[in-house]
Amino acid sequence: MSASGFSDLREKLKSMTPHRDNYKNRVTGKDDSYKNRKVKVTDGSNGNGRKRKHRDSSEDEVEHSDPVEAREQEARRVQSGIVQVEVFSKEDCDVIEGKINEVVANGEAGRYREHTVDRAPLRNKYFFGEGYTYGAQLEKRGPGQERLYPKGEVDDIPTWVHDLVITKLVASGVVPEGFVNSAVINDYQPGGCIVSHVDPLHIFARPIVSVSFFSDSALCFGCRFQFKPIRVSEPVLELPVRRGSVTVLSGYAADDITHCIRPQDIKERRAVIILRKTRPDAPRVDQSPSPNPSPPERHAPLKAKRRADPDAAHRPRVLEMDKEENRHSSSSSRLHRRSNSSENYRRRSQDGDGSREVKMRRH
Repeated sequence: MSASGFSDLREKLKSMTPHRDNYKNRVTGKDDSYKNRKVKVTDGSNGNGRKRKHRDSSEDEVEHSDPVEAREQEARRVQSGIVQVEVFSKEDCDVIEGKINEVVANGEAGRYREHTVDRAPLRNKYFFGEGYTYGAQLEKRGPGQERLYPKGEVDDIPTWVHDLVITKLVASGVVPEGFVNSAVINDYQPGGCIVSHVDPLHIFARPIVSVSFFSDSALCFGCRFQFKPIRVSEPVLELPVRRGSVTVLSGYAADDITHCIRPQDIKERRAVIILRKTRPDAPRVDQSPSPNPSPPERHAPLKAKRRADPDAAHRPRVLEMDKEENRHSSSSSRLHRRSNSSENYRRRSQDGDGSREVKMRRH
């Protein structure tokens, strides 16, 4: 035995590093203080190269819960903010759909004010009562930038919307008398869609009320859109909307998650009337006052829409950005062919006796 009291160097090293035994006990479960600690780490990092710290079991249960269970919980929260009621009969739908067709005809004939009609591929919007800027119309993009048009820039809510739709909703207790001051008709062709969005909180009070016509469809929540070609992720909740059904959104469903209409859910023509109330403090597009105001301009007659293609919902949509890219590509091809054809030309060379023509051929 050495003077230090150890006959084996390994014993001495063990006495100098007692923490190793403690670590071994923790790994094998012999240390009771670690029995209740959970750490869900598969690669030792948190996704950005840094080591993940140990957490309390309660924290892990919240932050690392089952994704399927978390999705189901969110779907339940969405569902809690949705009410669907049946108010309109088949006969009611027939009459209202005839009126929607009249709106479309008036729009194509140019009988509406400047901002009443908003056209998009496979979907037209008709604003009544109040209209607002959104999407590509915004000077600054992003939520919260939407603005109401100045008063008088869109047509008034048609009398038939009051008589045939709003009156029945008031009588059924869906909305109170005088609530609605904005009505929008969205008219979809097969394959049409509207991307994920939240109805602007600073523009519209809650609830948001919509009534479906012409065909059955679905309203989806929590989807992400990608383009070229258009693709849509799986929704958190897919809500069937039947012809004549009324859907009322409030709470989580209206404010805390996006909703959309997917192209694959519009298999036939579909229209929806969206009824809302604008907030009294909602911002408007700046408009300098004119000393001699003139009545709002009306559009020239619009071209008739293409006939609906029944297979459009099952094919990738060609968006304007794709058409532009194809035009550039076609232009480049023409220039390339033109430069190649210029290789066949004649040039005149000068020699001692005079000039001669030499024909250059492409090999």
